[in-house]
Amino acid sequence: MVIGIPREVKPEEKRVSATPDGVRVLVLHGHKVLVEKRAGLGCGISDDAFKKAGGTITGSSVAVWGKADMILKVKEPIVSEFSLMRENQIIFTFLHLAAKKKLTVTLQKRKVVGIAYETVQLKDGSLPILRTMSEVAGRLSAQLGARGLEIQNGGRGVLMGGAEGVSPAQVTILGGGNAGLRAAEVASGMGAMVTIIEVNRRRVDKLRKIFDNRVVVKQSTPASVEREVVKADVVIGAVLNPGARAPKLITRNLVKKMKKGAVIVDIAVDQGGCCETIRPTTHAHPFYTVYKVVHCGITNLPSTVPLTSTLALTRASLPYALEIADKGYLNAAKDNPAIRKGINVVNGKITNRAVVEALGLT
Repeated sequence: MVIGIPREVKPEEKRVSATPDGVRVLVLHGHKVLVEKRAGLGCGISDDAFKKAGGTITGSSVAVWGKADMILKVKEPIVSEFSLMRENQIIFTFLHLAAKKKLTVTLQKRKVVGIAYETVQLKDGSLPILRTMSEVAGRLSAQLGARGLEIQNGGRGVLMGGAEGVSPAQVTILGGGNAGLRAAEVASGMGAMVTIIEVNRRRVDKLRKIFDNRVVVKQSTPASVEREVVKADVVIGAVLNPGARAPKLITRNLVKKMKKGAVIVDIAVDQGGCCETIRPTTHAHPFYTVYKVVHCGITNLPSTVPLTSTLALTRASLPYALEIADKGYLNAAKDNPAIRKGINVVNGKITNRAVVEALGLT
C-alpha cells in the first residue's frame, strides 16, 4: 500500500501523524510511505530523518494525496484539502464528525473511507488512540486554567495553589475519564482544591481510590454540576460520549452565575463543547470573555507540545495503521472490532450512529 503523510495545514497544528520510527515499521512491512516536505518541521523532525527511515520525501500535498492509498493525518481535513480526496481513499485521522457537518457530507460525496482515531474502541470500551491525546490535553488544561486566572487574561488574579494564609483556587472538572483524571492530577499538584464530577458510578468509586482524599469526587447530577460550577475559580470540561456531540452541561444561564473572572477550559470543544458559550480559539489567542467569565476552547491543545504528542500518537495509532495497510481496511475491520468501530464513513454512507444523530443525517 502507498501511505501518505501530508503536512498538517490546520492553523497552529505542529504535530505530524507518524515519527521516522513509525515510517520505518511501515516500510519494513513492504509499504511505500510518501512524506510531504517539512511535514515534521513543527515538532523538530527533519526530512532527512524520514528519508533515513525509508520514507520518500514529496514536494507537495497534491502529490501525497494524489498517490496515496491511505492518508495518515493528525487533524481532520479542512476545506483546502477537500478537493484532494479520492474515491476509496482511506483517511485515518481525528475526524470529530459529530460537530462537523460540512466535512461529513464532503467525505460522503467523495466516497472516501473515513476512519476516526477517536472512535477506535476496544471491547472494554476504552479508546486507545484518543486516550493518549486526552491525557496530554487534560494535563495542559490545568495549566491553561492557571493562566486564565491571571489578571492580564481577564481572570480573578488567583494563584492555583494560593499562598500562606490564603486559600487556593477551587477547580471543578466535569468528567472523570482520561482527560479529567490527568487534569485533576496536575491541578491538585499545583495545590488547588479539586472536585471531579463524574456520571459513571463505578468510575466515581475508582477515582476515589486513585486520589485517596486528595481530590473530591462526586456523582454527577444537575444539582451537583451547578453547585460546583458556581463556586469554582476554574472549570475544566472533560466530558466524552465517543463519536457523539458533547452534552451541554454548562448552560448560558449557569455561566452568568459564575464568579467574575472565573475560567472555563473546554477540552470537549472538538465535539461541540460542553459549555453553551464556548467557541474554538487558537494558541495565539486562547482566551475570550463572556459574561465576565474567561473562556478557552483551543481545538488542538496537544499541539502545544507537538513532539511529545507526535511520539504518543504514533505509539497508539501505528498498530492500527499497520493492520489496515497489511490487510486492507475491509479485512482489517472484519478481523479487528476496534478498527470496525473506527470506520465512520465508507462508500458514501455514514456508519457511526452517534454522528448521524448529532447531525440529523441518515
